[in-house]
Parts: sequence; structure tokens; C-alpha cells
Amino acid sequence: MRYTTTNVAILATCLMGLCLSSQSSHAEPLTVARIFADPDLAGPRLREPKFSPDGRYVTYLQGKADNKDQLDLWAFDTRNGTARVLVDSRKLVGDDEKLSAEEEARRERQRTAALRGIVEYEFSSDGKRLLIPLGGDLYLYDLDAKSEPVTRLTHSASYETDAKISPAGRYVSFIRDQNLFVIDLRTRREQAITTDGAGLVQNGVAEFVAQEEMGRDTGYWWSPDDSHIAFTRIDDTPVQEVERFEINADGARMFRQRYPAAGTANAKVELKVVTLANSKIKDIELGLGDGYLPRLKWFPDSKALAAQRQTRDQKKLELLKIDIASGASRVLLTETNPHWVELSDDFKFLQSKPQFIWSSRRSGYKHLYLYDFDGKLLHPLTAGEWMVVGDGSENGLVGVDEAAGRVYFLGSKDSALERHLYWTSLTKDTSSNVTRVSREAGWHDAKLLPGGRGYLDLHSSPDQPPSASLRKPDGSLQHWLLRNPLDTTHPYYPYVSNQVAEDFGSVTASDGQQLYYRLMKPANLVAGKRYPAIIDVYGGPHVQNVRKDWMGGARAAQGLFRQVLAQNGFVVLTLDNRGSGFRGNAFESAIAGRTGKVEIEDQLRGVEYLQSLPFVAGDRIGIMGWSYGGYMALMGLTTTKAFRAGIAGAPVTDWALYDTHYTERYLGTPQNNAEGYRSSAVFPYADSLHGSLLLVHGMADDNVLFTHSTRLMQTLQSLNKPFDVMTYPGGKHGLVRMPQQGRHYYEMVLRFFERELADSDETS
Repeated sequence: MRYTTTNVAILATCLMGLCLSSQSSHAEPLTVARIFADPDLAGPRLREPKFSPDGRYVTYLQGKADNKDQLDLWAFDTRNGTARVLVDSRKLVGDDEKLSAEEEARRERQRTAALRGIVEYEFSSDGKRLLIPLGGDLYLYDLDAKSEPVTRLTHSASYETDAKISPAGRYVSFIRDQNLFVIDLRTRREQAITTDGAGLVQNGVAEFVAQEEMGRDTGYWWSPDDSHIAFTRIDDTPVQEVERFEINADGARMFRQRYPAAGTANAKVELKVVTLANSKIKDIELGLGDGYLPRLKWFPDSKALAAQRQTRDQKKLELLKIDIASGASRVLLTETNPHWVELSDDFKFLQSKPQFIWSSRRSGYKHLYLYDFDGKLLHPLTAGEWMVVGDGSENGLVGVDEAAGRVYFLGSKDSALERHLYWTSLTKDTSSNVTRVSREAGWHDAKLLPGGRGYLDLHSSPDQPPSASLRKPDGSLQHWLLRNPLDTTHPYYPYVSNQVAEDFGSVTASDGQQLYYRLMKPANLVAGKRYPAIIDVYGGPHVQNVRKDWMGGARAAQGLFRQVLAQNGFVVLTLDNRGSGFRGNAFESAIAGRTGKVEIEDQLRGVEYLQSLPFVAGDRIGIMGWSYGGYMALMGLTTTKAFRAGIAGAPVTDWALYDTHYTERYLGTPQNNAEGYRSSAVFPYADSLHGSLLLVHGMADDNVLFTHSTRLMQTLQSLNKPFDVMTYPGGKHGLVRMPQQGRHYYEMVLRFFERELADSDETS
């Protein structure tokens, strides 16, 4: 078995000349309490950055100094390099913002449940106005106004969600009480486009699995010329009803939730188009059968729709062109895969030619291709044994400079552990010879300036907290929006001298593929002493935990907690097993038909690596994880004897209880893969539970239902297996991101491992 390791120095301030001795008087141990306190330890953080259509402003959301989760809207002027607050959320709604149940659920799906204030906004096409949803109402901000720039558009008692400015700027649209509405901005007249939304019927809303699993959180789409809106009508009647209790501190409420478990019926999805001039609504036949509508957009001429149609087994994805006048449709292209076809947002029409850019994994790796409007492949834009890759739904296409003939994208060409900005030729096949633009090592995100005059670079690395800068097309610096150095003014500065360096390396899987890891070990190791170790795991699809960024990027609280563990005497290993994200088809499809097997095999390679280190106590290794990671912790404790203790947070215990689109992608249905479901569940191995288990779950989880844990509790009790439980009243699936619940959870984790992984000599 082969191991490779590369050390990455974290102590950036020392490397910049701030000597360790000068910091020692300021050194503080990092604590869980501080992770969840203010200000943000990452420093100022830019969220949802956007360019104004003319490129003058970069707007973004930023937390307050006294509450990092209360977001205001800011603007950076690219002409003079200054930033200012455009909208202070407290001045409009104060600190008392109340969310509707629908908005709470929507934010839970978007993983923004902890945020308050302004969480989304949108420019008008002329760049003069911004639409801002806040506190359940809608506001317009006029960038040219000399005074009173904010106008309130709605005053209803109901909550308006998914608000948009129409592409030509004439209307504002939104969802209220399960129906689609528009406001004519010239007359301020409000119009209900639909009125039949009630009960189990919703208009213009994405169904549960679209929001949770497909990365689609909207159910309506404006035509480019403002003449039409395409929208979905969702009927949840076919979906099975489950009784779910939300147990809170003051009592319990019973919800009858429509939850499409694997192998059961999904919601009925219909597509309709309304003509704004006469309010007439037309049905559009999609031919979905029991399949899905994962993506939709309009052709540039506003006469046809580009709809993606996915089969129920997810092994085929078709791109349809639908003429809205006649309703006729034809298939432009088809993607197939013997395991499953991944969805993507990387689909863009060109403005100057009847062509579009499409992404595909047909080569085994996700790459970009150029097509004409008849679905004819013109040429590949990228190629090689690496991925075009972004975040979430893999949106790696950044933008196109048609005048210069360049396509900009994010990818892993230089390293699977880094993400960089590249460009390739639009007009000719140079797919094997792309050009890197971003300069600094680490993890980049990018937004292209209108006209391709440059880009916004969002960058972090193990020694650099998130920064933001305007860059020229060649990657050279133009302006800093947020330099964020680890100097004496930085919130993280008091903890820098205690920072534990990370080692990045790899071990080899049984099939020869490389498994990358990030390792932390306590500072100032004592010769001859052996330390307990913890494997922090997720291990499921669409997530890459091992990457050269600052504290795990979006999972920064978890990354900071790994620091707490290391500073408290634990060796901490995070390893991305086969089945995890963004490594190509062969790596990711290893879990097809059966989960919990190759993932655990790969984590055991990590255990073997830990046991090979002279400073690790090989018999005192723990495992922890949340969601899929909680499932992994349970499988590690029940199918192996490698772990002395483990924490399983919000775990799936039986995949037959989880939702259709996610589960069937990997396992098929229970009807056609009964053995795969049986062997992928935790229950067949429960009698072999080894080591100490702490089971954790939120009592109002509507994603991985609390039932997963209660069934496991009953099974372990019937087998007379000892275990510990912590439940959180009112806790949703993302409770670890909530300040109070997150702090309690991580402090409990630390105490648990200090107790369960202690040396017997230390506790005697």
C-alpha cells in the first residue's frame, strides 16, 4: 500500500514576516464557542456577488460585524475602488424578521436557514434598479435616486417568495400563497397569473425533489422579451403521505408531509405557458411519464423552450426544443449512462450565433461542447482526464467573451485538490490546450465582467482566508474588494500561532485510484507518545472535503472544529472515498447498486494509514459524520471493528425511507434492487455494533426524517446494544449550522471523544 504526503504551511502570517514570538502574547486556543461567535473568524465574507449589467458595480451580501448571519447589501464601485452599504437590512425590518413556513423550508433546501436580512437580490436589465425580497415583502432600490432610493412594492400579510425582475425590466414576479403573481412596474398593478394553487396544488414552485436533489429551486421562467412566462403546476396528490412530528421545546406538532420515498410516486408536474398580453394559459406537453423536469430555459427568440427531460431511472437525459405556438417538440440531443446521468447548469446560448454550449460526461469526465441549434455537435471545447467543475450542481461554465472567442470555465486540470479559472477557444477545437488564468494556488470561484473586460476572483487557500479581487483577463490584479490578510486586525489573528498545519496526501484504493486526504496532527508532538485519532467523514456524492481552501470553504464551521480537535490532542483525518464528488465517472459510480461498501473500504485505507504513523494510537480511532457522513459512521461501527467510538449525526439508516431522486440514482428502486437496498441499510449489521455510539438527530428534520433514528433506536434496544442519544427539539437537517444548536453539538462531540478515546492509563 502506497502513501504520499505533501505538507502545506498554514502559518501565513509567519511566512509574511510576522514572527511567532511577536504573536505569542496574543495567542489564544480556538474554542467551539468562538467558532459560533461574532465576528466571523474568516473575516469579512462576500456572498452572492454580482456585476451590474454595465459592469460598474460589484454588489454583494455581507454580514454585520456584530452578527455575521445578518446580511446587508453592499456595492463596490469599479471606477473609484470604493465600497458602501446600499441597503441596511435592519433599517427595513429590524432584527425581528419572521419567515413563513414555506420560506423556512425553501431556505433549508438552499442551505441558508441560518441567514437573516437580505439573502437574495436581482438587477434589472438596465442596471438601474435592484429587486430585494426582505421580511416577506419586496423592495426596489433605485441606483440613480438622489434621495429615498428604496420603494416597497408589496404590503400583503402573506409572504412573497422567489421574486424576479423580468428580463426586459417591465415586471416583477413572485410566488404568494402557492400562486404566481406579476406586478407591472409602470402602473404598479398587481395581477394573479394563477388562482388554483391551494392545498396539494402549487403553481410556479419547484417540487420537493427538484429543490432538494436537482439544484432547481424555481418553478417559473420568463421569456427574454417579457411576453411569456413558462411555469410548472405541481400536484402532490400522488405522493405518499407520512406523519412527521416536529418536536419543539414547548410541545409537538404533527405534520402530514407528502414525502416521495424511494420506489413510490412523485408529484405530478405539468408545464404551462402564460401570454402576458391576454393572460391566456397554454398547456405544454413534456412527455415526462414518471420522469423529471430538471432544467428549463427559453431560446433567445422567445419562441421556443429548451427543456431537459430525465427518465425516472436517471440513465437518460434529453434536451427538447418545444415550439410554444404549436406545442411541437423534438429532441436535440440525448445523454445516456449505464449508471446515471449527472445534472448540470452548464448550458448557455450564444448571443451572436445560433449555437449553444453544453456539458457532458460522455468521456468519463465532465467537459464542455459546442452545438448548433439543430443539436449538431460542432466541436469539443475541453477534454482530458480532469473535470470542468463548479459547486453544487457542478456549474463550472463562468462565461463567454464572444468578441474575443473565449470560453471561461472553472476546472481541476492542474490538480484535483485545486480549482482554477481557465479559458479555451470558442471558434476552434483547442480542447486539449486550455489556458489557466487564475494565478494563486488554492480554490477559486469567478464571475466574468460584462464584455469580458475582466473577472471577479474569489479565492482562498489553506493559508489565506476568503479574498475577493477584480482581475484583468490575464489574471493580473486590478482592484482589491476584500484582501483579508491575517494581520493584527483580523478576527482570526489571536488564534494563528496555535494553528495546526495540514498535510495533504493520498492513499491507494483497491482498484488503483488515488484517495486524497487532509491530515491534522497536534502541534509539538511528544516523542514516543501516541495520540487518539478521529476520521471526519462525509463520503457521499457531490461533496469534496479534501481541497486546498480555507477551512473547508462552505463547511467552515466543520473545518474550524477540526482545528479545535487537533489543538486538543487529536489527530484528524478527512479522506474522500470513491463515490464522493468531482473525480469522474469511474470514481463516482463505484457506489452504483450498493452503498456503504466501497466507501467504508476506502475509509479503512485511511485507518491503515493512521495506524502506520508512529504517533497514532491505532486502537483509539473514532469516526464522526453528518447526514451521509452519519450513515458512514454507522456503517463503520457496525461492519468493521476499526473504531472505538463514533458519532452519527442525522443518518440515513434505511435508503427505502429516503427520497426518490437521490436514492434511485444510486440504487434503483426497492422493487428492482431489493438486495441492494437490504445490504445498503444499517439494520442487517446492527447486531455487530462495535464501540461507543452517539446518535444525534434534529426532531423536526424534514429531509432525513427523524424516523431513521427512531427505528435504529428501537432496533438497538431490542438487541440490548448500549448507545447514547442526543436529540434537538425543533432541529432541522442543517441544525449544525445554527449558532446555538451548532455550538452545543460540537462541544458535545469534543467531550464525547475526550471520554471515549482517552488512554486507559489516563483515566485509571
